[in-house]
Formats: sequence, structure tokens, C-alpha cells
Amino acid sequence: MNRLILKYGTPITVVILLIFAWVIASRLARGVEAIATLAIAAVIVWALGTVAFVLFWPRITINGFKRAIVKRGFGGGPIPVNTLYAESARSSASTSAGSVMATGTDDLLYIGGWIDVKASPLVLHVPDSAGRYYSVQFTDPATGANFAYVGTRATGTDAADTLLCAPEWPGRVPDGMTRIVIPHGSALVVGRVFAADDDDRADAHALAQQIRLMAYET
Repeated sequence: MNRLILKYGTPITVVILLIFAWVIASRLARGVEAIATLAIAAVIVWALGTVAFVLFWPRITINGFKRAIVKRGFGGGPIPVNTLYAESARSSASTSAGSVMATGTDDLLYIGGWIDVKASPLVLHVPDSAGRYYSVQFTDPATGANFAYVGTRATGTDAADTLLCAPEWPGRVPDGMTRIVIPHGSALVVGRVFAADDDDRADAHALAQQIRLMAYET
């Protein structure tokens, strides 16, 4: 849906403006008094539309990513829920294939997935990156906000396991693990691993593949 809006944004806008102009012209033909009703209706629609946009647009956008990831993946097939997939190609090269992670940034390899921890927690494992930059961000589908990060700048480059759980999970965090609470029980996960050039891409992808989700075992 978002891709269609971006692709056809100009003609859609023109059509909307033409309809709006026709409605105004029709009202003016009936007299100036008819504009007052239209103005009141426009203010009400604008106010309600603004509130609806603020509340629901993040859900529409992030859930659009969810559908794309779970049904199509990065262009190479669906990515099951609670699974991470590491893309080996440059993100700009993926643009022609319609990859959901196509960004035009060639010095990063992307990782993507959708997690759901309502039933049980997960463990995010990250390897020792040996100083290589990487990050894993978690985005709340209810607000569109990134609420947690694991990676070079946030947690360092050592190997680590992080417990991902719902707010109501009653268990205890195992020794040696940190915890990230997933506010609404599910989240979009996007990872990035630095690749200096084409010669470095294989090593970067090998590292990205080691960033994975595991079932939590008590």
C-alpha cells in the first residue's frame, strides 16, 4: 500500500484536488451561504482525520512491513514469524527486485523479521563482532517508535544473549542475560551490519547470519 501511495502520489493528489475544486464550485453556484456548511464539514473532517492519522498511520505502516516480511520476505520467499533473515546483496541492488529493505545504502547488509512473544519469550543471540559495526532495532507496531537497540553503540561488540519478553511475562531473567520488554507483545526487527566493500561483504554476511532468534528454555 505504501509503495502504491509513493508511486502514484502525484496523480492521486491531483484527482483529490480536482474533486475538491468541483465541490467548491458547485457550492458557490448555490450561493455563498452554501459554503458555510462545507467549511464546517471540512473542519470536522480535518480534525477527525488528523487524530486518525496520528493514531493509526504507524500501525498501518509497520503492519505493512509485517505482511511484506511474512508473506514475501526480501524477495526470496516468506520469512516465518520469530525468524531473522540476513540479506547478502547490497540494498540498492535489491531495489529492482522490490525488496522491502531496499534503501540505496551500499555499506550495510540488512537483517529483518517479525517477532511475537505473547505466548513465550525468545532469546536474541548476537556473536562477537570483532569491532565490526552492527545494530538490531526493535520497532513497536502500535506507535511506530524504535524502543530498544542491541548493537555496537548500545551494548558493545561482545557476544551476548538478550531475553525478549512480553510485559506480563512472570519469569526471571537468567544470569548473564539482559532483558528487552516488547511493549505490545510483537515488534518489527531490523538489523544492520557494516560491509566496507564487495570484498568484505562475505564476512559481513557471515556475521549477520549469526544474529539469530532462539526459543527460550527454562
